[in-house]
Amino acid sequence: MYKLVAGSNFGRMVMQIAPASGIRALILWRNFMPMKIGDALPTFEGATGWLNELQETAEDYVKDSPTLVYFWATSCGICKENMPKLRELKTRFKDLGLKTVAVHMPRYEADTDIDQVKKTVEEHCIDDICAIDNEHKLKNAFLNEQGWVPVYYLFDSEGKLKSRAAGEFGIGVLTTALERLFPASKQAGA
Repeated sequence: MYKLVAGSNFGRMVMQIAPASGIRALILWRNFMPMKIGDALPTFEGATGWLNELQETAEDYVKDSPTLVYFWATSCGICKENMPKLRELKTRFKDLGLKTVAVHMPRYEADTDIDQVKKTVEEHCIDDICAIDNEHKLKNAFLNEQGWVPVYYLFDSEGKLKSRAAGEFGIGVLTTALERLFPASKQAGA
């Protein structure tokens, strides 16, 4: 007879299987863990739509470039509050090669209204290519298991994760990570 106990341990799903003998085994499921530093940039396959589209695919657009991927939602107040700061960062680092991709990830049924998403994109001047993730396939690809918004993923030019930050203080963490990725920007006073 086995007893199954599930719990969370620092973002990892932990399953303890306790057979009648009292011996316990721990099973860690990788797909429930957040992305780790050094993980590869996932593809954008699975987006249910795109806004501000390019002539090339998102993968071709970001290839060989430092890339910021950020998740947001129309119902997220913090996302909207952070947009001006995010715009400043994008402007500051764009000429240094930073590419950006927005991902609208609905948290509620109302967030799936494409007209409302377009309105929010316009109101908050989101000029990045923007994936619509109504089926949460990108959420899963980026291992955003908690469904955080806003969440910022910064990848280097080799497509390796350098930083992941979420929530109200994510912009501060992102700023520091960008300054580390582009050290000349700090010295030049950009």
